[in-house]
Amino acid sequence: MALPAGPAPAPAPTAAPAPAPPLPEAARTTPTGPPTADAPAGLAPYASYWFPDSLPAGVPGPGIVWRSLKAWTPHSDPDLAHNTATVPLAPRFTPVPPHRGARTDQARIASLVSFGPTAQNPSQGSATADYYALTHWAYIDELVFWGGSSGEGIVLAPNAPVVDAAHRNGVRVLGNVFLPPAAYGGDLRWTRDLVQRDALGRFPIAEQLVRVACAYGFDGWFVNAETEGGDSELASLMRRFLRALRAAGAPHGLRITWYDAMNTTGRVGWQGALNELNQEFFEDRSGRVADTMFVDFRWTPQTLADSGALADRLGRSRHELWAAVDTESRGWDSPVRWDAIIPREGGHVVSYGFYRPEWTLGHLTDRSPGAFHRADDRFWTGRSLNPSRPDPEDPWRAPATAVADRATVASLPFACSFNTGHGERWYEEGEAVSDTPWNHLGLQDRLPGRRWVVDTAGARPAVTLDFARAWRGGSSLLVAGRLTGPAAVGLHATRLPLSGSTVLELVHATEAGPVAVEVGVATREPAAPGEPVPYTWLRSQTLGAGPAWRRARVGLSALAGETAYGFAVRITGLGKRAVAWRLGALSVRDTTAGRRPASPAALTVDASARHRDAAEVRLSWRRAAWPVRHYTVCRVLPDGARRFLGGTCGAAFYLPAVRQAGRERAAVFEVRAVDELYAASLPARTTLVW
Repeated sequence: MALPAGPAPAPAPTAAPAPAPPLPEAARTTPTGPPTADAPAGLAPYASYWFPDSLPAGVPGPGIVWRSLKAWTPHSDPDLAHNTATVPLAPRFTPVPPHRGARTDQARIASLVSFGPTAQNPSQGSATADYYALTHWAYIDELVFWGGSSGEGIVLAPNAPVVDAAHRNGVRVLGNVFLPPAAYGGDLRWTRDLVQRDALGRFPIAEQLVRVACAYGFDGWFVNAETEGGDSELASLMRRFLRALRAAGAPHGLRITWYDAMNTTGRVGWQGALNELNQEFFEDRSGRVADTMFVDFRWTPQTLADSGALADRLGRSRHELWAAVDTESRGWDSPVRWDAIIPREGGHVVSYGFYRPEWTLGHLTDRSPGAFHRADDRFWTGRSLNPSRPDPEDPWRAPATAVADRATVASLPFACSFNTGHGERWYEEGEAVSDTPWNHLGLQDRLPGRRWVVDTAGARPAVTLDFARAWRGGSSLLVAGRLTGPAAVGLHATRLPLSGSTVLELVHATEAGPVAVEVGVATREPAAPGEPVPYTWLRSQTLGAGPAWRRARVGLSALAGETAYGFAVRITGLGKRAVAWRLGALSVRDTTAGRRPASPAALTVDASARHRDAAEVRLSWRRAAWPVRHYTVCRVLPDGARRFLGGTCGAAFYLPAVRQAGRERAAVFEVRAVDELYAASLPARTTLVW
């Protein structure tokens, strides 16, 4: 986040199927705006994109830089520090599902998302809240950073904020290799460039793809070969290229997903199935070629059934096949033959892959953060907005109704301020320290995976992520409505060891109606899917109406030696008025004294450029010793006031528009390291002389 620093269509029928259109270029829609309305762009870092080797004829369009992947090196990459993800991939566990329809160890979900255009997609967020701030990571297994076009570049690396947010939730992120159809400017020479061999028979572009993924910190590649005109020899080279890519990436834990387009004849013939014409890109006589396959939109119930059976015969999991579900234009109104993928009775046939679920933002007229999250919750949870009680009449079979959620909260300390990774303002301890809209997914918290399980004998209150106020970041959890009985709201599923010194702390406020608040701790899981979570309820605090944030600490020493499998809050209205109770932060930690993180070292202005009355600036520093969650960047004004400018998980930061404050001789910048409990280090300082 860099803030300004101045004051498929439904499957075709089985009879005489008409050719479906190929996957469109991701750059044809742009779900986000430019980095800022008036920011200079000379030093701005962007997500990286390339052609495999040779470049197009002519001159690139405005704002586009043509690059050869074959010529790339980490040392020659000026934006490497801004594009490097730093959060490791978290291990996941699967809690007992909140209802019997959500399956464990069966179908999984891949999600193909365009977070922005191919060119000029900001590396570290931007000054707008109008952004696809995905938070329902609990249901996703693999995310593809979708993009690429013949006019910009066809190999696209994911930006660091997306990878950091995904990794914090245990989700792998893949870059995209898109060889476009000729109708979209595709050129077969780029396919041949991709699979070229050197004098020793090696595949240099495969080795480069592995270098990029390792340098940038993401998890592999989605390979989509849709350029027509190939032959069986080219197909054989492609298969060997995939083998080389997988072999080179395996020591680093990288993965490959193959898109069902090119077949073994070398021609582009979308099968809508795993079959004899594309099997060798998934599994050949020597074993695994790709880790998963994205099955084209042309699938039918029969072709998916046959595909699963073939995967079984090959000794592969049928759930390594993603059946494409096109949500780009109609979202939850998309016609999908769900029983062909995830029948309610019997085992799941294959897994499924969403194409362009950012429809939840793109279709909105009101693109405010609150409106987006209301739409996104419905997409992932379903019309009931309660994963424990799905609406059986809902034609949209939302992920929460079929796939068990997963979580990563398994060690102390743990904290959540219900920050979604974007907002209209930035808050620190309840005070707005920046009024500039922003987005940066790397700053997103680990949010509750089940949104929202509410248990009450009375009226169900509305539970939302709200952006009107926050304790830290841009949002908080709001429970609002007339409570005719106590309402228990499930929060995080966890695997946290409890000791005699473990405490839980809430930061909360009641804006309407007095309430009593209790904290629920589950020391065992439900006996079966759909059974209630067995919470032990501990009294926290009674709040009278008033906007002030209050801290409440609950000691958990009585549960020492147990494991916390989940947390909840129970709110009881103490009057007849509707309530509006806001949870700003939740933390669980041991009370043994901890050190604040060390300050970042060697803070430096790497580059700056003047543009009329403003300067754009690149900062970098040496990472502080572990553990650091992220860094915050502030400006110190001549009167001593501090202005929040942004944050990042990496060790470099770009400021698009720094303006001189009065007659100051130098702009002063501070960077602090922030740990998992949001304790900040002492600042490191540097200056930009005017």
